[in-house]
Amino acid sequence: MAHGGNVIEELKADHREVEEMFNQINALPPGDPQRRRIADDFTIELVRHSVAEEMYLYPAVRERVTGGAAMADKELDDHATVEELLKELEGMDADHSGFDTLVARVISEVAAHVADEEARLFPALATACTPAELDELGDKIRSAKAKAPTRPHPAAPDPPADEQARRPRHRAGRSGPRPALRPRPLLTPAPARARLVPRRPSTARGPAGFRCWAAHVSARNSAAPGPGWGHEHPRRA
Repeated sequence: MAHGGNVIEELKADHREVEEMFNQINALPPGDPQRRRIADDFTIELVRHSVAEEMYLYPAVRERVTGGAAMADKELDDHATVEELLKELEGMDADHSGFDTLVARVISEVAAHVADEEARLFPALATACTPAELDELGDKIRSAKAKAPTRPHPAAPDPPADEQARRPRHRAGRSGPRPALRPRPLLTPAPARARLVPRRPSTARGPAGFRCWAAHVSARNSAAPGPGWGHEHPRRA
């Protein structure tokens, strides 16, 4: 969601929004079906947020901040960790034995990432940039979030090529940088199910398929209610 203000104000507002979703899910008892809906909501917001940061925030940090390359690499590695957890989480119902454990891990990882950005990266960027540059970055972040996956056939722009090339080799068993952020279109609609969330995409599709799933959830959950789009019997699309 767009909030207004410079890049730091915009991203901090995103952080507070996701934290509120974490508070909501923690307030519900284990197994409550609403926990699945809230998990879908914070997944979509985290995807939009990370797309925007990787497109504009981290390249600016590399360019302007002393030691910014190491900072940006650390934050990218955080994104990769959270994204993998979210891919695991999205295939589970709220009453699955692993659901609560994964939610707790997502919350813990995101909290650590947010704390690091707000304590180290944001102050360094504020010192390195003029107010006008921070405002311009804020506009770019809002534009990127608006173009991030929000419908079944998204076409979100890729991060700059140099940013993709710099992505760390962050996971054992992976031989190269993270894949590009452009989500692949869904070639066929997901089958109707008694859930508001779609079937888990093939892990072979990687982050691109996962971001496409997030777009599908966003579009489905924002559509007008009707047959197959109800509040109590489907849950994801």
